[in-house]
Amino acid sequence: MEISQKPLKYVDIVTVNGRIDSATAPEFDNTLKGLLEHGRKKIVLDFTGLDYISSAGLRAMLSALKSAKNGGGNVVLVKTNERIRDTLTLVGFHTLFLQFDNVIDAVDTF
Repeated sequence: MEISQKPLKYVDIVTVNGRIDSATAPEFDNTLKGLLEHGRKKIVLDFTGLDYISSAGLRAMLSALKSAKNGGGNVVLVKTNERIRDTLTLVGFHTLFLQFDNVIDAVDTF
């Protein structure tokens, strides 16, 4: 998994490529927690290059969403492929996370 983050306006964009599995989920979780601990509550997860997400990755997403919303922010998704969308739908996350086709539209929701 490759993960990077960059600020755009008052939003943080976290780009994830590869797989979030049991081995890489802690790094993904720590990245999100680090942003939230520094008061960064508006997060866009760019999943353009994400091929797979495990239950550990889903837990990290849900934890980040709860923390962000408690602080008046949100976590939104960009460019989920069909496999990731199916996973999100299967676990009911499609109702929790807004999804967008591009980063600019996602940033504009904040």
